[in-house]
Amino acid sequence: MRSLYISMVSEFYKSRKTLAFWAAILLPAIICSLIAFGFYHDAEKILKLNYPPMALWGRYSGNALGVMGMLILPFYVIFMAFSINNIEHKNDTWKTLFAQPLNRFSIYAAKYLYAVLTIFICLFLFAALTVAFGHLLEFLIPRYHFSAYNPVPILCKYYAKIFLSSLGILSLQFVFSLLWSDFLKPMGIGFVGVIMGIITANVGWKYAYFIPYSHPTLALRITSTAKKAGNPLDFPVFTSEIISSLIYATLLFIIGYIIVSKKSIK
Repeated sequence: MRSLYISMVSEFYKSRKTLAFWAAILLPAIICSLIAFGFYHDAEKILKLNYPPMALWGRYSGNALGVMGMLILPFYVIFMAFSINNIEHKNDTWKTLFAQPLNRFSIYAAKYLYAVLTIFICLFLFAALTVAFGHLLEFLIPRYHFSAYNPVPILCKYYAKIFLSSLGILSLQFVFSLLWSDFLKPMGIGFVGVIMGIITANVGWKYAYFIPYSHPTLALRITSTAKKAGNPLDFPVFTSEIISSLIYATLLFIIGYIIVSKKSIK
């Protein structure tokens, strides 16, 4: 446990100045503020539609969920997985890393868990800033009535499902970034995979859940369908694409460790 903690702290200090780390903070801040500005600028048009508070939250938060979940999150996960291991590839520090008095599993697990934690922080900020900017909009334009409905339970459930749906992509790209030190191979495969995943999910292919890159899109589509059927909180979290994502994450985590354990330090 001590080795894992030391390795996690080391990962933070190595990556705290990288674009991948700051993107976890800046992406939610920029996207949520732009959406809030749009609602502020078009307030008269939106207020004329007379949305009840729950529907108003749905339209407002749906903008961030759609943009982030289907497009930005998969690409960010790909970039994050590449960035974590590229630090060692770029500086040729794998040998130095493994020469430390720390076991290889702790070093590998710390890298993986740090990537998972960064994605969690990114999604947490999306949810928190969505709520914060919603109440700020009501402060600026009292007729919005955001405070008449509490969106936190449903947003937590949505973002939890999106978080779980990203783990399969992260684990696959993590393995690619261990195998290849260059930018083009893992990033290129990831970009093609995301496009393929979005297409297969949107055309309704019944086996799309076998493709890790389709999981975030499938998670959003299924929860949106369930929401229309009745209670917006009444949708399952562990659907086929989430179970598939967790299976991929587990298997690929093991494969990644095998790759790391066979790296030479000579």
